Amino acid sequence: MFENLQDRFDRVLTNLRGQGRLTEENIKDTMREVRMALLEADVALPVVRQFVEEVREKALGEEVTKSLTPGQVLIKLVNDELVKIMGEANEALDLTAQPPAVVLMAGLQGSGKTTSVAKLARWLQEKQKKSVMVVSCDVYRPAAIEQLKTVAAEVGAEFCPSSGDEDPIAIAQRALDSARRHFKDVLIVDTAGRLHVDEAMMDEIKAVHAAVTPVETLFVVDSMTGQDAANTAKAFDEALPLTGVILTKTDGDARGGAALSIRQITGKPIKFLGTGEKTTALEPFHPDRIASRILGMGDVVSLVEQVQDKVDRDKAEKLVKKIKKGKDFDLVDFKEQLDQMNKMGGIMSMMDKLPGMSQLPDHVKDKASDKELGKLVAIINSMTSQERRFPAIIKGSRKRRIAAGSGTQVQDVNRLLKQFTQMQKMLKKMKGGNMAKMMRSMQGRLPPGFMPPGGGMPPGGMPPGGGFPM
Repeated sequence: MFENLQDRFDRVLTNLRGQGRLTEENIKDTMREVRMALLEADVALPVVRQFVEEVREKALGEEVTKSLTPGQVLIKLVNDELVKIMGEANEALDLTAQPPAVVLMAGLQGSGKTTSVAKLARWLQEKQKKSVMVVSCDVYRPAAIEQLKTVAAEVGAEFCPSSGDEDPIAIAQRALDSARRHFKDVLIVDTAGRLHVDEAMMDEIKAVHAAVTPVETLFVVDSMTGQDAANTAKAFDEALPLTGVILTKTDGDARGGAALSIRQITGKPIKFLGTGEKTTALEPFHPDRIASRILGMGDVVSLVEQVQDKVDRDKAEKLVKKIKKGKDFDLVDFKEQLDQMNKMGGIMSMMDKLPGMSQLPDHVKDKASDKELGKLVAIINSMTSQERRFPAIIKGSRKRRIAAGSGTQVQDVNRLLKQFTQMQKMLKKMKGGNMAKMMRSMQGRLPPGFMPPGGGMPPGGMPPGGGFPM
């Protein structure tokens, strides 16, 4: 997300860092570039105007012009203004109500509403320890109810049955009664989407809203629609008392115009980001962390939280102990590390949160892609258990069989084995706990696709005392 904006801001701010002092002229040039960057990101024009004016006014102030590092101060002003237009701080769901607290989901067709219901149910169960029931009031799309039933089973939420010949208001009321009887903490109501905002749709969703009086009414919108996402949210807010927004498909949005426009145009906070297709791919929206990512400074806080949530600490500690005792790191261990990375959303999700990753050349990013990661897993899956434990036995005919079984080429198998051998040699330096020496030797030498170049993060998951899994 925000790749285009990151690239433009990086060029603008790199020039600023080299300025000995700021003048009215170079502030004007910088603001022109910032304005173009925001417009190219499909940020709404009123938001762009306000953003540029606020930063320019503060930049011409005495504090900046007299600063010893005016370029850095101006970068801070840009950062602060980005945070301001996106909403200052994360706004959590307010579920302080007599159970069950009702969450109503609204949005256009194709915005990812039903998937977001499952993601939110999972998040509430895992992070908030809430018991959740879900129900679909979408009686117009034949597969909608069945889809929700399937994803509810996947995340372990209770599904309240409904059918296409029922009235949406009756479904919502019945689900609320059922949630009360089953002592559920939260009821999430999925409503029908339309291809556009129309009167019939608004009347129906207003009636559903009145029937269940939700504590949270969330508008689900596709981030790739850019500033149109903000305009649609505004139209919904005029009909419904929205409490927040879930911005979906952000992993496919390189511009970020929706994220920067919604709060200013609607006055409603973005509460969550949908960051992928998996039901685990939902993140609370933190404006300060997003601003940091836009300016190429990464989002290490979110990355650490991801590691703490997803990494299997027992497996990680077993691997560290195994290596310290001088035992060989084998392909079973290697695959476990790849699986850990997949649990955290893949290598690109992690790299996106590391400082400076936007500056990596495209050919390096391509080699470190999740597609390459999947290829490595497929190759290891095609091996026998003996081959995984003793990779040295993998020769010509075995390589051909493994390549055929994984849908890859023999060169891919050779490349994996070469990367693995390099990794194995480096890890032997951990014997006796000599981590510092191993880290120095690893710096910049690990093959792309296993660790971001220069990342310097230890393999073996989360070893005692911290670290990132690789």
